[in-house]
Amino acid sequence: MTTPATPTARTAPAAAPGVRQAQKQASRRALLDAALGLLEQQNLSGLGVREVTRAAGLSPAGFYRHFADLAELGVVLVQESLASLHEMIRAVFAGAGEPEQLIDRSVEVIAAHVAAHTAHIRFLARERHGGVKPVRDAVAAELHRFAEELAGLLAVQPDTADWPPADRGMLAQLYVDRMVSTALAMVEAEPAERAVLADTVRTQLRLINLGSRHWKAS
Repeated sequence: MTTPATPTARTAPAAAPGVRQAQKQASRRALLDAALGLLEQQNLSGLGVREVTRAAGLSPAGFYRHFADLAELGVVLVQESLASLHEMIRAVFAGAGEPEQLIDRSVEVIAAHVAAHTAHIRFLARERHGGVKPVRDAVAAELHRFAEELAGLLAVQPDTADWPPADRGMLAQLYVDRMVSTALAMVEAEPAERAVLADTVRTQLRLINLGSRHWKAS
């Protein structure tokens, strides 16, 4: 007589690679969002890993599967804070139009970006001169890259196409400094004050553009 085989416990199937990747990305996003929320009220230098993981609903060990430390997380937030602004300004300057039209569209983009990414811009304003050196360096590097991208776009604008690269770089840096400074100022301003800031930077950028038309290449 054959003895029936004893049923064995079934092992839960391992998650598919795509599912595991999605879970990993969700955990990473949760950490970034939790840190960004906490940084609304404090500097990165005063933040702790346990504080971030508690807000994200993860264990401290889970943090280190994504970031070496809080400075590395801060660098990612810096890149996120400026990435979409880079893209939108690049789209504006890559399009057709007179310089004043490009300026008007750029100011509209800045105002929209601040409204849509307030937490990111507030973080950038707080950490640009903060106490975490890798994050300060990341801000400087992103702004430098932003200026380089804009200088490349100025190379195909009629007024600046024949300028030496160094001069286009200088003009691009002036534009970037004004645009970013305005975004940082707008984030703490009331709606009516934001409108005034937008008018001010529009005038400043037009003044820069007017001066560039009379610039004698070095």
